Amino acid sequence: MTDHLPILLVIIPMVIAPAIVVINRSSVSRLGSLAGLWVITAIAGYLLMQTAGGNRLRYEIGGWKPPYGIEYVIDPFSAFVSIIVAGVAAIVLTGASQSVTMQIPKSKHTLFYATYLLCTAGLLGMCVTGDLFNVFVFLEISSLSSYALIALGHSRRAALAALQYLIVGTIGATFFLIGIGLLYQMTGTLNMADLADRLPIETGSRTLLVAFAMMTVGLAIKMAVFPVHTWLPNAYSHAPESVTAFMAATSTKVSVYAFIRLTYTIFSGEFAFEILPLDSELMLLALMGVYVASTGAIFQKDIKRVLAYSSIAQVGYMILGISLNRPEGLAAGIAHMMNHGLIKGGLFMAVMAMSLRLGSTRMDDLRGIGRTMPWTAMAMTIGLLGLIGVPLTAGFVTKWMLLTTTLQINAPIIAGLLLVASLLAVIYSWRIVETMFFAEPSARAAAATEAPPVMLGCTWLMIALVIVAGVYPMPAVWATEAAEFLLGQGR
Repeated sequence: MTDHLPILLVIIPMVIAPAIVVINRSSVSRLGSLAGLWVITAIAGYLLMQTAGGNRLRYEIGGWKPPYGIEYVIDPFSAFVSIIVAGVAAIVLTGASQSVTMQIPKSKHTLFYATYLLCTAGLLGMCVTGDLFNVFVFLEISSLSSYALIALGHSRRAALAALQYLIVGTIGATFFLIGIGLLYQMTGTLNMADLADRLPIETGSRTLLVAFAMMTVGLAIKMAVFPVHTWLPNAYSHAPESVTAFMAATSTKVSVYAFIRLTYTIFSGEFAFEILPLDSELMLLALMGVYVASTGAIFQKDIKRVLAYSSIAQVGYMILGISLNRPEGLAAGIAHMMNHGLIKGGLFMAVMAMSLRLGSTRMDDLRGIGRTMPWTAMAMTIGLLGLIGVPLTAGFVTKWMLLTTTLQINAPIIAGLLLVASLLAVIYSWRIVETMFFAEPSARAAAATEAPPVMLGCTWLMIALVIVAGVYPMPAVWATEAAEFLLGQGR
């Protein structure tokens, strides 16, 4: 049975999704979705343990040997990202039941749960597949599901935000698909390992350069890298809070995963950073993204938009780690994928609780919420400390890894820019803290009560993991192992 675990990660949510649509009962949909998500979380955790030490697990679909058949591959990197996706999906949905009931019409509950499962399946499929065209298929499954989930938002602007994301996301997917077609034209294979063997990396042909450029641009859109990030603020702001919490913690992280996999598994770091000057280009875009998005967050009037712009900045930190072209930098970028997923998941779950009680996420309406919802406000504060990178939080670990790596490569200017960027995070985070604890309560905040126990418990579970990852930095250890695997035997 354990031999089939890699494919069960994807099969379980994809089987449950149509089943609950056929049954079409809200309570059954919720319970079935939760059961499936917690099962795949357990599977992802088991696979993470099995890949410790650089082990690699393979599953040949239908018994067809690669490169003729499609295979799923679980290695330290894919297992690391899979546990982020599955775990966050399970925790968010567990705590979101009352938010879903309040924000989404009962007639659409089954649609919400089925689409949520399909989005999870698509993200996990991108993590475990060893076939490049399969990556595109799962990318589209997760993207189409995301468009539908965003459109379920109660605001009239939700449909417009979903349409904007659909248009931009389709452009990104088209770029990615064109790159896949060019690689297939050159090699006649779609298996990642086979592609890595057959690509004429040393020659640096024009077709190879165009393919890499197309796929990089396509994934950059999905990652929300500056300046192709414009879809993200509206998508996060107008989607239901449960959807935002899930997407903010997983979606862009899986796209970063796909980019790292493309760069190191198929094309190789030598091609990207020595034959091409990708390191300097990524570093410039990453730093611009950190500063532009952090500055934008300072002036937002809705807390969801503040955190949305913050997410763009945090993606910049991940890209910066990759651009340093060092094992320590890559490990920092990978570790920040999990740490930011935990932080942003916890923050948006706190926003979900506030929205449930206040019916608003505008900063003016959140004034004084710390007096009537103290536990929720405290969870929000700790999450913000993690964003800043305060010691004993997960954010500190990865920012420290980035800072020390920049000093190792004798780049004190980059180190200084990182420290200044953290000050920008202090500014927009303090705005939220000041609004919650030091302002006179608004009418909505004065009438609010603490979040429901299950929702509050799941929020604090995520925040507790942020603290645990700061005190006992296992994500950094796993990320270092994943980076060493990619640089050593990832191709």
